[in-house]
Amino acid sequence: MIPVKGLPEVREGDDIAALIAAVVELEDGDVVVVAHKVVSKAEGRVVRLAEVEPSAQARDLAADEDPRRLEVILRESERVVRTRPPLVIAETRHGFVCASAGVDVSNAPEPDTVVLLPEDPDASAGRLRARLRELTDADVAVIVSDSFGRAWRQGTTDVAIGCAGLRPLLDLHGEHDAAGYELHATVIAVADELAGAAELVRGKLDRIPAAIVRGFEAHGEGAASELVMPPDRDLFR
Repeated sequence: MIPVKGLPEVREGDDIAALIAAVVELEDGDVVVVAHKVVSKAEGRVVRLAEVEPSAQARDLAADEDPRRLEVILRESERVVRTRPPLVIAETRHGFVCASAGVDVSNAPEPDTVVLLPEDPDASAGRLRARLRELTDADVAVIVSDSFGRAWRQGTTDVAIGCAGLRPLLDLHGEHDAAGYELHATVIAVADELAGAAELVRGKLDRIPAAIVRGFEAHGEGAASELVMPPDRDLFR
């Protein structure tokens, strides 16, 4: 895992691929993992709280926090799964079930702003991959990552919310282990594991929003939307 150091603060309209290509030499087969916040900032997915009028529901959920932030969370939610004010677990329109519908204040571009998830993280990853290929001639895969909690586990880990240039899931159904047992339900979340590995060299407070995973053999094509559990298997619906 190679941290991509030296990137400036990203603003709306910035060419993230050009910024990355200027500070790191990419090789064929690299997996470029980019924190969603820089993608969101470049795509203008930032909300100024001064422009938000909180609803009654947002005020009820806010407890002692800013109800305007809760209003943004509600607007980004397809449905609210659980609440313990001011904590909200919600499903986004992408199908992600996560805290605050992915709305975050950390590393926001300025005070009293919040950063939203990209509108279409898979499309964002695809555009970034194509632009990196144009600039560097390197055939790379791209993952857009975010920090998620896990059910019944402490702490957070980065997962893939967008990807391009690799298969996000490795399905071992029908394969046999060393003892000859046929696997029936083993599916490995490869894109999530790569996102989590890259986080180890990015750090939350180091202002390193991207990393290169080198030496992993990325194959195929796919989308991070494949990692989202289908609604008919969601036990909480």
